[in-house]
Amino acid sequence: MTAFTVGPGRSRHLAGTGTLLRFALRRDRLMVPVWIAVTALMVLSMPGTLEGLYRTPAERADLIRQMETNSSLRAMVGPVFGDSLGALTAWRVGVYAGALAAVMSLLVVVRHTRDEEESGRQELVASGAVGRRASLTAALLAAAVANAVLALLVTAGLAGQGTTGALALGLGVAAVGMVVATLAAIVAQLTESARLARGLTAAVLGAAFVLRAAGDSGTDDGSSVLTWLSPLGWLENLRPYAGERWWVLALFAGAVALQGGAAYVLAGRRDLGMSFLPTRPGPASGRLGTAGALAWRLQRGGVLGWSIGFFLAGVVYGGMTEGAAELVGDNEGARRIIERMGGQSGLTDAFLASMIGMLGLVATLFIVSSVLRLHGEETSGRAEPVLANAVGRLRWAAGHLMIAFGGAALIMLLAGLGFAVGYGRQTGPVLGACLAQLPAVWVVGGVAVLLHGALPRAAMAAWGVAGAVLLIGWVGPALDVPQVVLDVSPFGHLPKLPGGSMEWGPALTLTGVAVVLVAAGLTALRRRDMTA
Repeated sequence: MTAFTVGPGRSRHLAGTGTLLRFALRRDRLMVPVWIAVTALMVLSMPGTLEGLYRTPAERADLIRQMETNSSLRAMVGPVFGDSLGALTAWRVGVYAGALAAVMSLLVVVRHTRDEEESGRQELVASGAVGRRASLTAALLAAAVANAVLALLVTAGLAGQGTTGALALGLGVAAVGMVVATLAAIVAQLTESARLARGLTAAVLGAAFVLRAAGDSGTDDGSSVLTWLSPLGWLENLRPYAGERWWVLALFAGAVALQGGAAYVLAGRRDLGMSFLPTRPGPASGRLGTAGALAWRLQRGGVLGWSIGFFLAGVVYGGMTEGAAELVGDNEGARRIIERMGGQSGLTDAFLASMIGMLGLVATLFIVSSVLRLHGEETSGRAEPVLANAVGRLRWAAGHLMIAFGGAALIMLLAGLGFAVGYGRQTGPVLGACLAQLPAVWVVGGVAVLLHGALPRAAMAAWGVAGAVLLIGWVGPALDVPQVVLDVSPFGHLPKLPGGSMEWGPALTLTGVAVVLVAAGLTALRRRDMTA
């Protein structure tokens, strides 16, 4: 079959797209709204926060001067192009909003393309009046709808700072999401595994962030070649609220068109369920002789990727510590936010504690993803042959949970080593601070286990729990929300380390809660029917 046809043939290949789109939106009715809410609230909360931090033109001018000479912080958030609240908002959260939109988009596209083929559901769908490219089209349209809603919320929420700049930032964030969505569509055609498709796309997104960071650390105006190689760099060079460069949107449009076209061509040149990069067969005995070994085989790539990412993040944030203290300087507003996130110790310790806390929040995404591997194995039918042998459900689940909970400990330990390398001091306290995040991370993982065990059809709601925790941890301190709201998150009960004193009571309590949640989830898993 050729990649494209003309006339009636083209519409035949898209038959059923509308139905599949409605089905995709219905399946994503929990996950996508949470991602949109987290991203939009992060952006919309920033003008008020920045207004409290930099009240006068002189303070804003001083911020711009310091950013021009602080390469470490430029690598983290990019250069500043203007001193208005809108321009500062785009500077402070633009890149991160684009990255969150990208993660949301890759999850949506892979879920409704390669995930469906891997589970066998796409074969059943394709047996009806559904075109060959309807599934891919519906997935991309679902991502487009999600990004369009996000763009509308950002534009409407920031319109008070200037409609033109708000529109530019909203379109830029959504455009980054669509670039990664079409990239994920290509990777989904190349790989035979949804897990690998997500991992490879996320790796490319990580490389884009690194390229942008490397470029911005060398120049203070976003003109580096490395910055222009990254779609996140395109977003900052769109310059919302700072003399918008509307022509940059043409780069996004071109990338989306080229990558989308490539995905459609590839989709028309392979059989259903096949890929251009077939999975390498593994050994049938030896290392895969136990359920735990099989779980490690399935998840080792993800653990390796997260480990490298957390170590590098620790190095970067550790290297920024001294520069961050200089940037905050005498700004009492910025100092209060850092101390609210990292405790009332010295500014350097408070900054370290806040950055370590942020990595702890991100670690919840790893543990939820790893726990939900159980859900993917079960719904795809791959768990059934394993359980048909002399392997009980608890042994099967325990293998994956050891990877999930032990992997969380590993990545936080490596983050601590990265901080020690980047900062060069307080190795012991920093390592302890990273490991102190684990009880809260494990609680979120325990919720995921409970949902999978007791309510398998609602297991994906674990992403919503992780998103809510991220929202409270990222936005709450900046908005000065009441402590009772912060305490909804398990991270609100952790000691602020380094700099503070270790409080074993809350840590042991959270660990006990995690144990109870896991035990309840495994009990429910043992008693219920397996789903397909």
